[in-house]
This record gives sequence, structure tokens and C-alpha cells, in this order.
Amino acid sequence: MSDETNFPKEDNQDDLGSGKTESGSQTIPLSGLYENWFLDYASYVILDRAVPHINDGLKPVQRRILHSLKEMDDGRYNKAANVIGNTMKYHPHGDASIGDAMVQLGQKDLLIDCQGNWGFPITGDSAAAPRYIEGRLSKFANDVVFNPETTEWQLSYDGRNREPVTLPVKFPLLLAQGAEGIAVGLATKIMPHNFIELIDGSIQVLNGERPNIFPDFPTGGMADVSNYNEGQRGGKIRVRAKIEERDKKTLAITEIPFGTTTGGLIESVVTANDKGKIKIKKIEDNTAGNVEIIVHLAPGISPDVTIDALYAFTACEVSISPNTCVIKDEKPHFMSVNDILIENTINTKNLLKRELEIRLNDLQEKIFFSSLLKIFIQEGMYKHPDYENAGDFDTVVQVLNRLFEPFFDQFYRDIRPEDYKKLIDKPMSSITRFDVKKSDEMMKTLENEIKEVKRHLRQLTEYAIAWFEKLREKYSKDRERKTELRIFDKVEATQVALANTKLYVNREEGFIGSGMKKDEFVCDCSDIDDIIVFREDGKYVVSKIQDKVFVGKGIIHVAVFKKGDERTIYNAIYKEGETGTSFIKRFAVVGVTRDKEYDVSKGSKGSKILYFTANPNGEAEVVNIQLKPHTKLRKLNFDMDFAEIAIKGRASQGNIVSKYPVKKISFKSSGVSTLAGRKIWYDTIMKRLNADERGQYLGEFDGDDKILIVLSDGSYELSNFDLSNHFDEKMIRIEKYYPDHIYTVIHQDGKSGTYFVKRFKFDDQPIGKRISFINEDAGSKLILMSNATEPIVKLDILKGKSQTEETLDQPLTEIIDVKGIKAQGNRLSFHTVKSVVLLTADEDLSQKEKATATSANTTAAAQTTDAAVETTATATATPQKGDEPTDKNDDITLEITNPNDIQIDDKGQMEMF
Repeated sequence: MSDETNFPKEDNQDDLGSGKTESGSQTIPLSGLYENWFLDYASYVILDRAVPHINDGLKPVQRRILHSLKEMDDGRYNKAANVIGNTMKYHPHGDASIGDAMVQLGQKDLLIDCQGNWGFPITGDSAAAPRYIEGRLSKFANDVVFNPETTEWQLSYDGRNREPVTLPVKFPLLLAQGAEGIAVGLATKIMPHNFIELIDGSIQVLNGERPNIFPDFPTGGMADVSNYNEGQRGGKIRVRAKIEERDKKTLAITEIPFGTTTGGLIESVVTANDKGKIKIKKIEDNTAGNVEIIVHLAPGISPDVTIDALYAFTACEVSISPNTCVIKDEKPHFMSVNDILIENTINTKNLLKRELEIRLNDLQEKIFFSSLLKIFIQEGMYKHPDYENAGDFDTVVQVLNRLFEPFFDQFYRDIRPEDYKKLIDKPMSSITRFDVKKSDEMMKTLENEIKEVKRHLRQLTEYAIAWFEKLREKYSKDRERKTELRIFDKVEATQVALANTKLYVNREEGFIGSGMKKDEFVCDCSDIDDIIVFREDGKYVVSKIQDKVFVGKGIIHVAVFKKGDERTIYNAIYKEGETGTSFIKRFAVVGVTRDKEYDVSKGSKGSKILYFTANPNGEAEVVNIQLKPHTKLRKLNFDMDFAEIAIKGRASQGNIVSKYPVKKISFKSSGVSTLAGRKIWYDTIMKRLNADERGQYLGEFDGDDKILIVLSDGSYELSNFDLSNHFDEKMIRIEKYYPDHIYTVIHQDGKSGTYFVKRFKFDDQPIGKRISFINEDAGSKLILMSNATEPIVKLDILKGKSQTEETLDQPLTEIIDVKGIKAQGNRLSFHTVKSVVLLTADEDLSQKEKATATSANTTAAAQTTDAAVETTATATATPQKGDEPTDKNDDITLEITNPNDIQIDDKGQMEMF
């Protein structure tokens, strides 16, 4: 194109043939050539390929496959290859894309009745070639998806065939199957939902309520839908595999997260093991009809911690972000799943109404023609001379109109010429054999049907509810929820990561790291741990574990840092640089900013830590303090007990030890923990222990305290109170273990069917060892269990030959004394036991513990008050009246009984507070 080519301003630039050169040849300007091409392509991909329609929940290729299946339906299976070939009449794309879409439809086990190897999504195995597999429409699809009379049709892409715009689906199919697709500029990801819950939700809509539905995945597993956001953008679902503890050395994965395969999950576990995140001996895939992946643990590895590590570092937990986008009114819309269910339910109701209206019209037409024929025959119109002599159809119409005129008011509509045509086409043999009585009976039946249809139209909502209830009754078998909804606790990777790294320190040069193998070994840690370092100058810092990092010279303590740890207490005595005063303090470091320096002291130049210990359970030792000699000081040596120092915030100054130089501080004796027992709750939703006051309060735990766990099969085990513990799904009771507490149990013998009662104490067994406390014969059952002191049960028994029913209220303490845990017990009744009901409520052992603790605290408070009074009276300063320190390094020796109650001001005066 020549640069000199100019176009007049009045020319339409969109007209590609408007430009001409001097020679008269046409030119095409680049401006506007591709202006709408991308928009056209994007619209095509969105509307005709990737995004499902809200009405039937299908993408175009799926809709065309189902239409082809219906078109070919003769009750027998069709080769998938034949269905694909027939679908190509409607879908202008390759056979491979149609085949993949058909397999995906078949794997959802809802619309296609499959035969052959259609693949297994759980293992990732693909389907056999289309020529080897067969399929036909399911009964459900025939019932809810098709109705030619309510279908809107359009021409196929080549104009030779008709295809549905959307199928008249009378069910929320989109939400049942789910959908996923990537278009141009947007994507859709709709989760599958439970069949029964969708029907129940639709009934809620019809009753005027707003539904609230959650995903249900065919692979099962567990899902946390607390952030589902009704399936809209910004929502998130956490999905976990189901992991069982077969024994202390073996874990079994029995259900996997949606969107994963057994092969991919196993690969992620092996990768985590190779990276040192977890430690396993081997992993086996025993998956056949059901998932079974066996994980064998390495010796000494905790199964509970490994389960959390599997969730933290492998595909045993995945996060799914839904994005519900559908085609509605020829445009993409982002909607919530609950709004889609409402739309689908309203659409189903409208389709049912149209079907009823069509049915009503058909019934009325049948009665109309039957009445027309009856009058035509009974009145002998077919023998009327004018009728017989009529020469053409127009004359026949005129004659019949005149003859039927007296009967016009009996018909629900006007008689049309085509009705007469249908009437006169009746063969004479059928007219002569016309049975009036049979015709009246048939019309009576049709009238009753019309009344029923009109009643359904008047009560359309009730009719729609009945439709959904019928679907539930007919098709809900084996469609119960597979995915367990549960709120997950957050697994901290640092808490469950395997200690696969060694930590070293060079105290003098101020380096720490995992690559300093020639330096001092500190401990084993993981490669994602944080490390806390305290220095002699009173500074401390938290840093990420690295190969080698400088943290400052004069390191006095280095350890793995646990965020939020309130039980590790640091005991310190430090000298303040400006004044030389020594302070004592106890503190915890709960949370800090990584690589930021903090101060144990006030941070002044010259400050120095004189004594430091880290205590994982708040232990408080006794130290001996020696002061530098001075002529004015009579006592240069005294003890201090850290147990008398209150635990305060990390930024607190602490209590004064001395204003004058300290010569030496030495450890004298160790102490016990000064922290109260840890209060533990059991969260019945998360099914985990916690210290955050969620769920059932179990009690205050310390030292060797244990938790009692009772299972539904009549066995028990003891557990520690580690917050990482997992609990068996069969657990029916969890509480703090009291060795002397008496329990009452009623159980049924598996062989004889006899009911026995026993009272016993649970033996103190090693943690994790499972012991049965009822008969271990097959069929033996635990009927009820109580920890009440005087349990009473109501027995319904059958007495005598006539088996008369009788009720007894019986204290179980009168039947049996306390025996060993292995004792069978006494027979509950010599008559046939029909039912047993416990009338006495269980004791809340935690409340009993609180009452004891309250009493003990009252006594301790009184003793503390007396001690405080004594402290006030006995705290004295050693220097005599009139003696003034001659040097700032001179010290005043105090006999401090309770340092928390004494403070010394800048002038050296003692103050009580």
C-alpha cells in the first residue's frame, strides 16, 4: 500500500472496499480489520464450548451427546463410537473431544448407563477405546431430561438437523454433576453436590425457604466448607483424605481428596519423604474397588504427628477455589450455588406447569373429538342427505356447521375445518360399530383426568414438591453423602515437620546454621524451623534456619523457637548498663518479628546478662548470689528463688536484685514447674484437643495425667494430652482418666445373647494400648456405660410363658459390687430383656475437679496473705542508720523473703508495694 494513499473524510472506514488508488484498484485499511474478531471468538468459546447453561447444566457438547443418545435410544446399549459419530452431526469438532466429554458424563454415574471399561477417576486410569465401550441413557435421564414438547429447538450448524437449545431438565443437574471449564477471559469451577440434599433444597425453595447446600465429592474424604462462600469467587474449600490408624506402625488412606488420584497422592508422599518432611518405611497401593493406600511408618515415628504431616506436606489435603459461572440470558453470570438451586427449582416448576398444560390440552382434544364423533353418529349426520350429496369439502363444512350448530355450546372451543376433515376420514366400519357406552366411559375417565390435571395446576407448588419427593424415593438409593463435613484445625508445618536438619552454633564468632558441622551441635530441627538466639549483651533475635547466618557474638542460648509457646519460661538476671543495677525477671517469648532484635534489658549500652536459663515447663530454680566485697556491706551472699518471681511480659524490667556489682551467680538447686496445669478441651467438631476453650472441657492436665478413651466396640485406651493427637471415629467417650473412679457397664454376650452388668475401675495401661472390657466373642455388644456413683436403669422385660411386659427401675449398685475389669459381671435379669434405658446422668468429672481446685486455691490464698504480712514485717536493710554509700559500686544487701513485694528507688530507699 502506498504511503500517499489518502481516504476522503466522508468515506466510511468500516467499508473495506471504500479505498481506491489512482488506478482504481481496491485497498483494505488495517484499521478495524481485526476489531471484532477477538470478541467474536471469546463469545463463541464462552457460549458454545466452555461454560454450562443454567437451565440444564450442560455444555453444548454434553447436550448434543445426550440428544444423540435419545435419538438412538432403543433400550439397548450403543457403542460409544456410534454415539460419537452421530453426535458429529451436531457438534462441529473432532471425535476425540466428543469421546472425552462422553466418558466424563459416564463417570459421573447419573445420566449414562455404562458398560465396559469407562475408566476409574480415583486411580486416574483412562477409559477403553470408544469401539470397546457401550452406553445408553439411564432411567433417571429418561425421566427428567427429555420432553420434545417442552424443548426449544434450533437448526444444527449445517442446517440439516434440529438440536435442542437447552434440554428441559426437571432437576438441578448442574449442581449434581458439577462443571469445570476455561473460556477466554473467565473460567468456571462448580462443585458437585449431594443428590438427596439438592432435592431437599429444592423442596425448601418451594416452601419459601432459602437453601444452603455444600459440596459432596464422589471420592469421599473430608471437607471444611466454612469458607465456601456459596461457591462464589473468593471462596475456598479444604479437602482432606481419610486416614486411619491401623496400629502404631501403620496408617491407611481410605478416601482421597477430590481432584487427586491415588497415583498422584502416593507420589506426593514419596516426595515428602525424600525431602525429609515425613519419615516412612514404605507405601503400598492396595486400591481395587475402594481406595486403600497403606503407609508403613519408620520406627519411633508418631502416627499422630505423621497424619498431620501428611496433611501439611502432601496431597492428602488440597485447597479448591470454586468459581460458579453459568450462561443465563445468553450472557455469562457469576452466581452463588444457592441462587442457582433456586433458579433450577423455579425452572423445574415452570416445566412441570407446561407439561400439565400440554397434558390438559391433549385430554381436552380427546374429549372434544370423542364428543364430536358421538354427536355425528348419534344424530345420524353421516346419513343426512345434504351431507351425502355434498360435492366438495367446502360444502361439507357448511353442512356440518349447520348440523352441529345446536351443539356448539357443548364444546370447549370452536370447530375448525380440520376437525371435520378428521371426522369424515373415519372409515364407515368404525362408525357402524361405534359403542356409545364405551365412548361415555372413556370420556368419563378423561374428565376425571382433566379434573386431576386442573387440580395439579391450581396446586402447582404441592405438585412440584411431590415430583421431587418421587425422584428422591425412586433414585436416592446409594446416593447418601460421601464427603464428611468438618471444620479443620490449622496444621502448623513447623510443628509437624520431621527433624531432618542438625543445628550448630559458634558462640564466640556469633554464627548459627545447619552447615557448620565442625562447630558445636545444638539439636535436631526441621528445615522450616525458626531459631531463637540470646546473646550476652541482652539482645535476642529469631531467625529462619539457614546453612550459616551471623546473629551476633557472645551467644549464651540457642534453640528452636515455637511460636505461641507460653509454657517455655526464660529465667534471667541481668545488669543494666547505665546504672549497674541488677534485675531478675521471668518471661515468655510468644511471638516476634523475624530477624528483629529485642532486649532482655532496657537496651542501654553496657548491659549484660549475668544468669540465664530456658525452662520448657516453667521450672524455677534457686540460685546463689555473691556480691563484690565492700566495707559497708555485712552480707555478701544470699539465695534467690525464681519461684517467687512473677512471670511477666518479655518487655518488663523485672525486680531489683542489687544496685551494686554482683561477683558471681551460681546454681544452687532445681525447682518444679511454677505453671498451673494445662486446661484441655475436646472439640467435637474438629475432633481434636485444644487449649482455646472450644468444646467439652476435660480438665487440668500436668505431668503424667492421661485421657480415657472408650470405643463403641467395648474397648478402651489411654492417651496423653498432646494437642496433636488424633481420635478414632468409633470413640463414644472421652474424659480425664482417674484411676480410682468406678464405671458401670451393661453389655450383651455374643454367644448367649444374655445381658450382664459389671462395675470396675479402668486399669492404668501404657498409652496407646487398646484393651477390651467386655466379652471378645463375635456379636458381643456394649449396651450402655455410666460413670455415675449410683446409676439407675429402667428395664423392660418379658416375664412368664405369655411374655408379659414389665418395667423395673433398678439401682445397679444393688446387683453387683466393684470387680476387676476382665470380670464378666452378673446377669442383669433372668427374664428376656427387651430394652435398657439409663435414668441417671453421667457425672461431669471436670466440674468435680474444679470444685476441688477452688477449695485448694482458697486455702492457698489465705496462706499467701499470711506470708505477705510476715514478709512486710521481716524485710530489713543491712546498712545502719546514717551510713551513706561512698561509692556507686557499694551495695546494700537485702534479705528478701518475697522480691515481688519490694522495690528500691533511685536513692537506694526500700519501698513496699
